[in-house]
Amino acid sequence: MSALTRFGVSIKSDLLKRFDELIMAKDYVNRSEAIRDLIRDRLVEEENRDDKTTVVGTITIVYSHEVHELSDVLNDIQHKAHTAIISTLHIHLDAHNCLEVLVVKGKGRDIRMIADKLIGTKGVKHGKLTITTMGKYLS
Repeated sequence: MSALTRFGVSIKSDLLKRFDELIMAKDYVNRSEAIRDLIRDRLVEEENRDDKTTVVGTITIVYSHEVHELSDVLNDIQHKAHTAIISTLHIHLDAHNCLEVLVVKGKGRDIRMIADKLIGTKGVKHGKLTITTMGKYLS
């Protein structure tokens, strides 16, 4: 682990006040940890722009199981992407709607393509891809 480096930041007092309110609401121990978290988040965002980087994440979709053949279409897409899908969770939200969460791992480009196919399928009410890092370059 590398040594800690201290540095100063100039910031307007009203912006700092809002930041302090945010870190209190998020239960950060101190400003330093909150700033480190913001830096990590931005580094992960940049890392994930590279289509060739291996990423992990989740694809979340909400859909009506009553849409004709929708479940079959979604299952077909998932079977074709079986090497990238680590795990799935299927929840019956009510008598009509289902939630599926897919845990995925693969090259960023491939994961985005899988998510786009699932989310763009006719009958899917809402979907979201969340990508994070493998953590290799973060301390």
